[in-house]
Amino acid sequence: MRIDIITLFPEMCEAVMSESIIGRARKSGALEVNCHQLRDFAFDKHRRVDDAPYGGGMGMLMMAEPIALCFEHICEQTSTRPHFIYMSPQGSVLNQSKLKELANYDNVCLLCGHYEGVDERLIEEYIDEEISIGDYVLTGGELPAVVLADALARMVPGVLSSDECFELESHYNGLLEYPQYTRPAQWHDRAVPEVLMSGHHKNIEEFRRREAIARTAKKRPDLLEKAELTQQERRFAADCLSNSNK
Repeated sequence: MRIDIITLFPEMCEAVMSESIIGRARKSGALEVNCHQLRDFAFDKHRRVDDAPYGGGMGMLMMAEPIALCFEHICEQTSTRPHFIYMSPQGSVLNQSKLKELANYDNVCLLCGHYEGVDERLIEEYIDEEISIGDYVLTGGELPAVVLADALARMVPGVLSSDECFELESHYNGLLEYPQYTRPAQWHDRAVPEVLMSGHHKNIEEFRRREAIARTAKKRPDLLEKAELTQQERRFAADCLSNSNK
């Protein structure tokens, strides 16, 4: 997968996307990430990419033409037009289901907004969808872009050691992840559940599944409605919900 980020602060995005698992994946060739300085596509000597909004109002607005030129430059580098996403507080809120959908694209381009936003004509003509990481506003789109890029990159083949590394985690299958433990077996008078040390893989798998359902019922009951559960698991989830409300 190739991820392009259009930004006024490419160094900020590079700093995050060059470290840890994502950084190693880029070095190995499993993932390609390119951070583009939008000012390189400005058309005046001052490298301006913003101007005052028509009709007045607070702040400045990002102009359409530099963004369009940058995106068209990226299109020239790729064999297909990237799926173009504007990181915007007005977009649909990012979740694991959306990430699974985005993982089907070979090329994704992320636009980081700034100031009062982007000329609406650019959004209408170029943007495929707007995505938010939550119902709040940040000073720019760089943090949302690297959040999306990191979460998306984890599902790219070769980035993690196996698909299980993300398939068993919270939200991927509609549930929160089960609790986990490591050495020592006894800590502050708290013992690791015996089943986890039994070596019986079927019992361990069943225990973890029940714990995932119980934890979701306790912490995020809203997720249970869409979770893929058997009838028996739904009865167990209902019991968990009932007990948590007592």
